[in-house]
Amino acid sequence: MELDLAGAELKAVLNRLRRAQGQISGVIRMIEEGRDCEDVVTQLAAASRALDRAGFAIIATGLQQCLTDVEARGNADEDREQMRARLEKLFLSLA
Repeated sequence: MELDLAGAELKAVLNRLRRAQGQISGVIRMIEEGRDCEDVVTQLAAASRALDRAGFAIIATGLQQCLTDVEARGNADEDREQMRARLEKLFLSLA
């Protein structure tokens, strides 16, 4: 299952990942500076949410592409069920 992100989808995912990258760098700095635990955890939670949202966006795009591919090829119900199971597993890996 290949992922083909383009245009706005790609930009949105990359923005979320860059935001998470910056937040993780901030967490590292905060720990090195001996900052308050509550501040560190708050920043870490924000980074985690940004990563989750990027993952969900990728899965949503993959779901759309996979369903389109399955329909275009006219695959059997068994193929659709296998694809659904794979996508469900990906989705649950972020839960």
